[in-house]
Amino acid sequence: MKSTTKEAGVAAPGKPFLMRIGIGLFGLGMIAVLAVFIMFAAGLENLPVWLSLAAGVITPLGLLLGLIALVIEARAKN
Repeated sequence: MKSTTKEAGVAAPGKPFLMRIGIGLFGLGMIAVLAVFIMFAAGLENLPVWLSLAAGVITPLGLLLGLIALVIEARAKN
């Protein structure tokens, strides 16, 4: 029985999969935001559209996924 308990403890990850995706997307979005700010501060005026879209879409999407994962986790505990 002790081996079963250890296996269950190892198999259970620390954070849900949705939370990990949210954190990753938010991190990528923040890197895109920093890149846009740095490029704008360097004097570039015509920034790539994909970079601006990544900064404007990926960051809030990651935040939303993280919040949804928190709500799901909190409801599962109750």
